Amino acid sequence: MATFLSLGMLTLACKDKNQDDKEPVIQTKKVTEPQTWAERLGWPAGKKVLVLHADDIGMCPEANHSVKPMLTEGQIQSAAVMIPCPNSQEFMHWVQGQPKLDIGLHLTLTSEWETHRWGPVSPKDSVKGLMDETGNFWRSVPEVVEHATAKEVETEIRAQIEKSIEWGHRPTHIDTHMGTLYADKGYTEAFLRLAMEYGVPANAIDLTQPKVAQHFRDMGYPIDDQMIQLIKDYDLPKLDFFGSVPGALTYEEKIEAFKQTILSFPSGLTEIIFHPSEPTENLKNITDSWQQRGWEAEMFADPAVVEFLEEEDIIFTNWKEIMERFEKIDK
Repeated sequence: MATFLSLGMLTLACKDKNQDDKEPVIQTKKVTEPQTWAERLGWPAGKKVLVLHADDIGMCPEANHSVKPMLTEGQIQSAAVMIPCPNSQEFMHWVQGQPKLDIGLHLTLTSEWETHRWGPVSPKDSVKGLMDETGNFWRSVPEVVEHATAKEVETEIRAQIEKSIEWGHRPTHIDTHMGTLYADKGYTEAFLRLAMEYGVPANAIDLTQPKVAQHFRDMGYPIDDQMIQLIKDYDLPKLDFFGSVPGALTYEEKIEAFKQTILSFPSGLTEIIFHPSEPTENLKNITDSWQQRGWEAEMFADPAVVEFLEEEDIIFTNWKEIMERFEKIDK
């Protein structure tokens, strides 16, 4: 973990120039300790620092087509690719011509849709617990936890990282599809350990803050002292908070729900995820969430959203900048 020169009490010894033979007068000045990871990384205290992050890239052509202009035109800051999915390699080929972009991996251990399926990148004999009877990943997180060992999970997520490198892209960060890597402490340990091994930050949330830990405990994650210690021992930068773009019945309601979500966030470094895709007939055949994904492909270019974020004085960043700042602080 980082140690910062500004922490605690600074003492300034000021000797009275007319009384050289007397004890120096000691003055003390209290320096405010950084309260959030945003402050530790050098952003101003009290500011909301946000990563707008697109998930599920590579899942289908619609996801790839929608996110490319969002990234290059600066509507969002970051995206993550699902390596096992059928359109991931095409996207990674495009990424090679976009070296400034922040493109990570959405490490994938589930295959949730009815007909659009995928399975492991690893040799199947090495990860039998990750597969259902069809040879694809299990559809749900509980099924993964019931059948797959931490060793199998580590084998597969390492294979996904290596596959990305083989395709010519070293990921800028790694995160977890459907939260699977936080569903079991053994999975989390492997996830964070590989992040440190590769020097690629994971979307680790600072659970040492009791309110944050309770928030994710209430969501059903197994947040106990052991999980908190795993996060505490992780030595790359962390998020202060994490959220997603809410669903809604209409586009206007979705915009309002997004605004309220942003207003509810505490100050600090937060990643908010969404799943942009073009709302084609193919997407409709894949997922019932096609309408939400279609709205999420257009909302960040919406003048009402852009104006709102400007008025809230949001600072935007990505994982590349987070790591650049982290590498400059004293550890």
